[in-house]
Order: sequence, then structure tokens, then C-alpha cells
Amino acid sequence: MAINKLPPKDVVQLLKDNGINKVKYVAVGNEPFLTSYNNSFVNTTFPALQNIQNALNEAGVGDSIKATVPLNADVYGSPTENPVPSAGTFRTDISGQMTQIVQFLSQNKAPFTINIYPFLSLYANEHFPVDYAFFDGVTNPITDNGIQYENVFDANFDTLVSALKALGFGDMTIIVGEVGWPTDGDKNANINYAATEGGRRLLPKLAGNKGTPLRPGYIEVYLFGLIDEDAKSIAPGNFERHWGIFRYDGQPKFSMDLSGQQLDKYLVGAQNVQYLPKKWCMLRQDARDLSKLAENINFACTFSDCTALGYGSSCNGLDANGNASYAFNMYFQVQGQRDLSCNFEGLAVVTDQNISQPNCNFPIQIVASSSSSSKLSQVVYLAFLTASVFLSI
Repeated sequence: MAINKLPPKDVVQLLKDNGINKVKYVAVGNEPFLTSYNNSFVNTTFPALQNIQNALNEAGVGDSIKATVPLNADVYGSPTENPVPSAGTFRTDISGQMTQIVQFLSQNKAPFTINIYPFLSLYANEHFPVDYAFFDGVTNPITDNGIQYENVFDANFDTLVSALKALGFGDMTIIVGEVGWPTDGDKNANINYAATEGGRRLLPKLAGNKGTPLRPGYIEVYLFGLIDEDAKSIAPGNFERHWGIFRYDGQPKFSMDLSGQQLDKYLVGAQNVQYLPKKWCMLRQDARDLSKLAENINFACTFSDCTALGYGSSCNGLDANGNASYAFNMYFQVQGQRDLSCNFEGLAVVTDQNISQPNCNFPIQIVASSSSSSKLSQVVYLAFLTASVFLSI
């Protein structure tokens, strides 16, 4: 598809015409230097950053809108022989690229953006102390030059401060582009942990402008994410589809007081949500030939979301029949409850009885809005057009 290239000023005006008036940052990719990407974006990220910031400058908005590269915390670290924040440096394999990026950000008075996920520390290391992932204090804090670190968020952030200082940019502004906790898809991903990490601990810390030992005071932080994404890649783990503070239907999962005062209140959920009829798809109780059950379950989960069935997840406790019913129902709902989507070679049947279990919800899909889809398509196209223009300059 051919894309018409617009001058940067026209793109900015196009954004304003569509009600997008409060843009502070333009993200150039997302975590492009992840080690799992095998250097795929190492040589293209910095040129893209330059192009986008230059386009913003040309459009006359470079003073108020900054281009930045959201990076994963794996771009820096401390040596194994001295694993403390003050020893932080950038990875040796990307030290040249990181130096270029940091210098360019400094020249344009743009912030360094980092994504910090305490949950991933638990996920990556089964021996990682659970209490160190939160903000309640620990029995054995890390001591670094007289400073005691009692949580991984502060230690991680200050490791970055030290890495920037090692390059001569110790005062560079840092924003946390993503921080959050998934609510399903892993033994450590649940609503209780997410509520504790976010609403009951992190937000009060931020509201109090406590900062970190090396950066006391205000820190600009963005919560991730807004809503669950049932089609997101699960290559990193099943939890990837469950970062939302809202469920798939726009309803809050747990209490969260954004003021940081720890009041027991919920965020305002989506209004006037319409659901499909109260119908579920389940394994037939009289099914006898189960020889094709496994392949039908696999089919259902391939084209829907069965991550809640994984080890340690919310529906992990179901028996074999329950697993089959959960898979069949997820596919049935994704397909808009079409009659033919609850057959599975005669193994399934539709029921009007809620087959949810105490710790496992069998959801009902929401009604799709054609008008919303149309508006979303326009926004997606506009975003794609904008990125194309910026990257082509």
C-alpha cells in the first residue's frame, strides 16, 4: 500500500485536528535492544530516533514534544562480582549505541525512558526473594556504600543512574515508561500481588515524591497496562496477556487510588457495556469418543486465549473435563457465540448455566461495536501514517 508522505507540520496539524493535543513524548520502538531480539534493531534505532526528533523540531514542536526510546532494564546491569547499583554500566555489546543515544537525548533535552518490571525478576529467577519485589521492606537488604536497598525497583532505577553517570550524564532526566504487575498467566501473577505492588505500595511511594536513594524526589512513572490483551504474543510467557488494570470488558480488577492515599476505591470502569447472551460452551457430559479431544482443545486454544489454564494460573485447578470446557468456551466467545463454534466434532454443547468455578471465571464476550471499530481503524491509520512520515525523513 502506498503511503502519501506529509510534511511534519501537516502531520502535527492532522493530530490536532483529531483531538490529539497533549503529546509529550514520541516513543521510538519499544525495548529494541532486548537480548532475545539478537541485535535485530541495534543499528537502526539511533537513526530512527534522530529522524523523529528532527521531524519534531522541523514541525516547530521539538521544544514541547521529545522523541525517546523506551528501553528494557536489560540494557544495563552490575558485574556479578559486585552486584550493587553503584557499579551499574550499560551492556558492553551495545555500549557504543547507548552512548550515541544518551548524547543525542541530552542535546535535545529529552528524557531517558526505562521500563522496570519487578515481576520479571521473580519470573526469571525462582530463587529471587519475593519480598524484594515489593515495597514492604526485607530481612536482608542490599547494602551499597552505606545505602540500603529494600526493593528491586529502587535498586534497578539507581543502577541506571550509575550507568548514566559512568557516561558523564548522571543528571539526565529519567522517566519510567512502564511499570506494572500481571494478574494471571503465572504462579506469581495474580490480582493480590498486582494490587499490592501498584495501588497499595507504588502509588503511595510516588505520591510522596520519595524517589530513590540516588534520585530522591519526583519521578515520572507510567503504569502498564490499561487493559488485558487476549491476542498478544505469549512468547515471553502466558502473563503477557494479563497486564491490564482493567479486564477485557473495561471493568477494574482491583481497588486503586491514583492519589496515593490508599483509599479503598475502584477506578471508574467502562459504562454501558453490552455482553453477548448468557451462554457458555462446554464438553458434553455424554461424550464417549474422546480420541479427538486433545486436538480439538489445541484448536480452540490456538484461536483463543487459554493462558489462564497454565501452571499457577487462575484456572490451573480444573480437572480434565473443566480444561476442555474452558478451552471450548473461550473459542465460542471469541467467535461471537456462533452455533457452529460450539461443536468440536460433536464433543461440545451450549448451556445457559454458568459453568464458572470459584477461582476460575468462564467469561462471556462483549458485543462488538462497528462504529468503534471504524473509529479505531482511523486512529490506527493516523498513527501509522505519522510513523511513516517521521521515519522517512
